[in-house]
Amino acid sequence: MTMKRFSDRRSFLQTAAVAATTVAASTPWVHAWAQTKWPAKPIRIIVAFPPGGLTDALARSYGDHLATKLGVPVIIDNKPGAGAIIGIDAAAKSPADGYTLVMSTSGTFWQNRILYSKLPYNLDKDLTPVTVFPSGPLVVGINDKIPANTMAEFVAWAKKNPASMGTYAPGSYPHMVADQTNRVHGTQIQSVHYRGEAPMWLDVASGQSQIAIGSYLAFNAVASRGVRAIGVTGSYRSPKLPNVPTLMEQGDTAKLVTLEGGLPLVAPAGTPEAVLKLLADEAVAWSNTDKAAKLRETFAIPNKPKNLAGTRKDWEGEVPVWIKLAVDLGIKLD
Repeated sequence: MTMKRFSDRRSFLQTAAVAATTVAASTPWVHAWAQTKWPAKPIRIIVAFPPGGLTDALARSYGDHLATKLGVPVIIDNKPGAGAIIGIDAAAKSPADGYTLVMSTSGTFWQNRILYSKLPYNLDKDLTPVTVFPSGPLVVGINDKIPANTMAEFVAWAKKNPASMGTYAPGSYPHMVADQTNRVHGTQIQSVHYRGEAPMWLDVASGQSQIAIGSYLAFNAVASRGVRAIGVTGSYRSPKLPNVPTLMEQGDTAKLVTLEGGLPLVAPAGTPEAVLKLLADEAVAWSNTDKAAKLRETFAIPNKPKNLAGTRKDWEGEVPVWIKLAVDLGIKLD
């Protein structure tokens, strides 16, 4: 072990002892944990989606950074399926010792509690946020043979033709958009759920589905194969698609299309405060590296994750908004 790594770890342990005493002075286990050398074994980041998408790419890049800084392996464990419930449940039932984390989309954390009548875990009591990796504007892409250049033109086309919206998971952002579009405009766009973005976009390219919403990189992989962008979500244009207007600019005033989701990194509730803070601080440190900058540039993501305090503040303000949207739409997945 290098002197620098020993110094960093000793400093962390001192911080951990103070934080553990402050947060849970009456808990003997936390007191004992503060005296151990964390991390002393590999850290596992569960990704609730298959390899190849934005969630997986961010988890792997952050994991590599974390392994270098902490001196232990960081294992990426892809557990897709059931609208991310499988992966999230695995983390929720793991020990709160700082060695298991889970990353998924914001909707699967925030809205699943409304979309599903029964979950094998309690999202409010069993899990706690570490940070949120921004996903940037999502691309609204359609099969190139459809005669539409805006979302309004696509809606007009969908009123006269069978149409399906590809989504990367049940209850995901595109699923919500499809349902809202049907309610507002009287369309009958069917949501088709995939295990991740890659198969979703391939079906739009082949014409199996007519429209989808997802990350820039996944969209761009099929942009030359029959998929065309007609809009982006959020409040600003994608840096990679400066000529494609946001849905807001196209006149859509629905709250859903103005929101920017993200990819929360979450830990089992009860994970020591010092660990949560360190993990979030390292996400911020990672975001300032050249590798992170290149990844954000590739995926057209202009903003960065926040520290633990900033994440908790955003979580308190944004989660109720997303939950209300799910309640208002009335979607149930079970």
